[in-house]
Amino acid sequence: MKALTWHGRRDVRVESVPDPTIQEPTDAIVEITSTNICGSDLHLYEVLSAFLEPGDILGHEPMGVVREVGPVAAEHVRPGDRVVVPFNIACGRCWMCDRQLYAQCETTQNRQAGKGASLFGYTKLYGHVPGAQAEYLRVPQAHFGPIKVPVGPPDDRFVYLSDVLPTAWQGVVHADVPKGGSVTVFGLGPIGQMCARVARLRGAEQVYGVDLVPERLEMARRHGVEVINADVIDDVPGAIKDLTDGRGTDAVIDAVGMEAHGNPIQAFGHRVVAALPDAVGARLAERMGMDRLAGLTDSIATVRRGGTLSIVGVYTGAADPLPMLDLFDKGVQIRMGQCHVKRWIDEIMPHLLDDADPLGTEDFATHHLPLDEAPHGYEIFQNKQDGCVKVVLRPGTTSE
Repeated sequence: MKALTWHGRRDVRVESVPDPTIQEPTDAIVEITSTNICGSDLHLYEVLSAFLEPGDILGHEPMGVVREVGPVAAEHVRPGDRVVVPFNIACGRCWMCDRQLYAQCETTQNRQAGKGASLFGYTKLYGHVPGAQAEYLRVPQAHFGPIKVPVGPPDDRFVYLSDVLPTAWQGVVHADVPKGGSVTVFGLGPIGQMCARVARLRGAEQVYGVDLVPERLEMARRHGVEVINADVIDDVPGAIKDLTDGRGTDAVIDAVGMEAHGNPIQAFGHRVVAALPDAVGARLAERMGMDRLAGLTDSIATVRRGGTLSIVGVYTGAADPLPMLDLFDKGVQIRMGQCHVKRWIDEIMPHLLDDADPLGTEDFATHHLPLDEAPHGYEIFQNKQDGCVKVVLRPGTTSE
């Protein structure tokens, strides 16, 4: 089969690799019909090379059709089922899964690396499981993981259940935005866009979105978000306080993470770590404060006293400096963490089955590309070119 493989910093290639096979009774093989490029994939493309090996298959946002199942997987899915595959791999039966903490599943937890549940296509830290930007995917724990969806509506209606939608939903739930309240979303990439839409759907009256990319700002504006252009406004927290009687918003969602624009020293640090030998680079990447914190510090400055900060952007440094005095003095609650995908599916699904498409799933992807154009998709997504906000890859199509 063809798959998108990693070979170094900003070097991904579509190559022929062996077809996946059933290895465990809980496995299924899914033929992929749509698979997305995630903002987290850009961390692998740019920063986290110390935790990858040449030839690793990337990707963790797929959907498709079940083609084979192991005997235990057959408890849940059968050949011919149309399914979305969550990015985290969970058994549904362990102590953590019983508490719906699927991102911490103890069956797939990576104890040696000190990390949570395994993820598709996401480094040696998270199980080194082959990813989903491919024609076929082996799905472990398929007796629980795959989400069955109806035949009929286009893939774009459901594919975001793999990551984007439940991550955004959890981020808004964690933000605890009161009905009729206010929220600021920092970062209007794919997750931030959906956070803003979900917040409106769940009753937020004022939703502010902060970014500096014109296409992202325009997309958010189309969906009723009051946008703040960080390329024009120097003091974003101050501007939002001016709009909220000097208080700041009830909640803030940081959907930026480590890829924030800003500190050139930390940007240089990213490049240095990527260039070091794997063993040295891995230690530095895990232990040092290597994140760009502009989005996070602005988020802390923007949330009102007694408000809630929800962090959905990915951070990797273990020693990043934080304004602890401000957090304590303002009485800010902070919630964060990897999304527990299946916890939120029952709440989200009715909105996807609504013909009105209230979450705008069919007005989300800016680019649909065949799998063999995936390297181009990574390039335009990373560099914010050609109006790129979200890329969906279609393995069953070819370049014209």
